[in-house]
Formats: sequence, structure tokens, C-alpha cells
Amino acid sequence: MIHDFTSASHAVIRTLRKHFGFDLWMVTRTEGNDWIVLAAEDSHYGTREGAVFKWSDSFCSRMVEGLGPRIAPQSDQISAYANAPIASALDIKAYVGVPIRRSDGSLFGTLCAIDPAPQPAQISSGQEIIELMADMLSGLLNAELAVADAIRRAERAEVEAAHDGLTLLHNRRSWDQLLDLEEDRCRRYGHPACVIVIDLDNLKETNDSQGHEAGDRLLVKTAQIIRNIIRVHDIAARTGGDEFYILCIECNIEDAQIVLERMRHMLHAVGVQASLGLAGRNPELGLRATCAEADKKMYEEKRQHQSAAD
Repeated sequence: MIHDFTSASHAVIRTLRKHFGFDLWMVTRTEGNDWIVLAAEDSHYGTREGAVFKWSDSFCSRMVEGLGPRIAPQSDQISAYANAPIASALDIKAYVGVPIRRSDGSLFGTLCAIDPAPQPAQISSGQEIIELMADMLSGLLNAELAVADAIRRAERAEVEAAHDGLTLLHNRRSWDQLLDLEEDRCRRYGHPACVIVIDLDNLKETNDSQGHEAGDRLLVKTAQIIRNIIRVHDIAARTGGDEFYILCIECNIEDAQIVLERMRHMLHAVGVQASLGLAGRNPELGLRATCAEADKKMYEEKRQHQSAAD
């Protein structure tokens, strides 16, 4: 049953494979230089959903630039495709590719196919059908993305009661729930996401020397800075006594690095000593692994701070 972009993607590539052949059909997402497989029907190459390739290596990148045709029954006869790095890594003799676009016309990804054998020239007559399928996927995708913010707001309303009473940020329970819901969207659409971890270096010292009220003020001050810097749809939580997590939604590592540096500057400006870590989501591993990687980087920075203080 077709009820969303994911099920439609699978139905489209199954249908196209049945009618046009080709050993591998895919629906993909491009994000920076990542080329992410969202759906695949494969009997030859061993390509799995969630796999990530280099966009610049692909035939699709050249197709989008207008350097090669959307259907190439003998792709090794097209210089733009024959010279693509992926042609050296995989046995490809035929190619189909059409863009999937967002409502503003920007590129989301591609509907594409490859085969290790040349194909009959008459497959080019099917270009109109394949483009129609890609347009249908684009329309369904954009309808879903248009309501994504409303869905996120509804999800957050359901867990709103589970917040940290002191900082008014999400607590561990609501963080875990919202993280898993966002991971579902990342898998479905290939969205990028990043996690920032902040751990206060001097909370225990503040509690011991100035009292717990001073420590609470330090936590509240940190939470205020976090709220002032993150975007409205990002998620921030106090997950432990002195630890904060931020999920930067639909955000690449370069933009998240800017957020991290702003956070570091503002914390330093108000005298909050903290260690920070940042990691970008790997589509093959997911957001839980991203949290672990950000946490690891935070502890690396904390050890540097401790070494400098000794």
C-alpha cells in the first residue's frame, strides 16, 4: 500500500525495474558531497538502503549538471559518464537518472538506475514515464516536508511535561523520545543532523565553594545561552547534572560548527567553563551513534582542559 514517500519510492523502483530491467534502481538524497541511498532494488551491486557514496563521483552529479543524458543505453560511450570515478569502481554499462526536486526547485536527490550490460537503444523512449515517476515522487515528498514542522510541534507537545524543572529544557526522557522520532525522519528523507554536547567543567567546584544555589544559577545561565543560540526547531536538553545535549535538525556539520563556536564564545563571555563536543550524523549509523561520537569529542576536550590546569 502506498501511503508516503518511502512506500512510493519502493513501489516506483519495483515498477520501473519490472518494465525497464536494470540490475539496480535507487531513490537517493544528495546532501553536500554525500549521496545517500533511501530506497534500492538491487540484484547485482550489493547496494543497501542507508549506504553513502560521494555525490561528485556519481553519474547523477554529471546528469544534473547537464553533462550527460538522462538515459544512456551505453553509458561507457558518454565521456562524462565513462570518466566518472564511480565507473572505475563499479561495472556500469547503462544508466538512467532524473532529478527529484524540492518545491523551490532545488535538488533533493535522484531516481536512477545502472546495469553492468549495455541496454537496447529503445529504452530512451521511456524517458517521459521515468520523469513522470520522479515528478510524482517530488510532489509526494514536498507534501510531506510541508507538514514536517507541524508534526514536530505535535510530537514536542506530547512530551512537553517531561522537562527539566530548573532549566526548562527537555529532560533525558523527552530527549530520548524526540531523538528517536527525528532519527525516523533522517532515515526516511536523508536529512542531515548534528549533535552538540556541553559539559560544565566547574559545576561541582561551584557547588562546593559557593553552594548549590550558585550551581543552579550556573545551570540556568547555561540553558539561557543555549536557548538564545539554537534555532526554533532544534532540540536542547539537560540530560544529566552538568550535561546538555543539542540536536541541530536538518543541519550540516559546517553550520553546526558555527553554532558550536558561538556557544563556546558566549559561555566564555559569561564565565561558564565548559567542554564541548560536536558530531554529524552518519546515515549508516544513526543519531544514537552521533551522540556517542559527540560525547567522545567532549571528553577529549575536557581532558585537554584538565591537562592545561595541572
